[in-house]
Amino acid sequence: MNEAVAVPAGFKRDAKGNLVAMSNIKAIDLIRDELVGKLSGLAAKQQVQMRDFKASIIDELSAFVDLSAEEYQIKLGGKKGNITLMNFDSTLKVQIAVSEQLQFDERLQVAKQLVDECIHAWSDGANDRIRTLVEHAFQVDKEGQVSTARILGLRKLDMEDERWDRAMKAIADSIQVTDSKSYIRFYQRRNTDDAWQAVSLDIAAL
Repeated sequence: MNEAVAVPAGFKRDAKGNLVAMSNIKAIDLIRDELVGKLSGLAAKQQVQMRDFKASIIDELSAFVDLSAEEYQIKLGGKKGNITLMNFDSTLKVQIAVSEQLQFDERLQVAKQLVDECIHAWSDGANDRIRTLVEHAFQVDKEGQVSTARILGLRKLDMEDERWDRAMKAIADSIQVTDSKSYIRFYQRRNTDDAWQAVSLDIAAL
């Protein structure tokens, strides 16, 4: 593991890694350097606080869900997700949503071959639209990844073909959950006749 080399007193390291005597640096450049360092430090502290804030909210929501479940003599396990809670007069709302990142394993190639066999077997022009949908679904992006939404959208099609059914099963079996993220959103409104307004925690939107 490489450790950062200490910068001698009275020097600054430039973008190329060279040591430059502070006496040779313009005053405005030194002030800018100090300001950026200070603000970046504040941002790093705020980021830690936001992470702690998010974690505490998830913990409190999970605890409340467990408390509510006790009424039905059941204990919920695992992560809690996709929950919406409102205050008594319905003017405040908290939502937590869990978004899963999906990928497909090698069985997607099995599905692709079965789908290709179906398309080649369908000779009538009525299937041109289906053929276009399938070809579009299996297109890859610059990183060689297919669109999860388009692939899963194929499963909504009922083609009454045994090979197609096997292809859709292969797609279902190939789905792998690789990651999940929890999103917390807050909303408020003056009364129930008003539309919900998001309480933004995005610094760019403040």
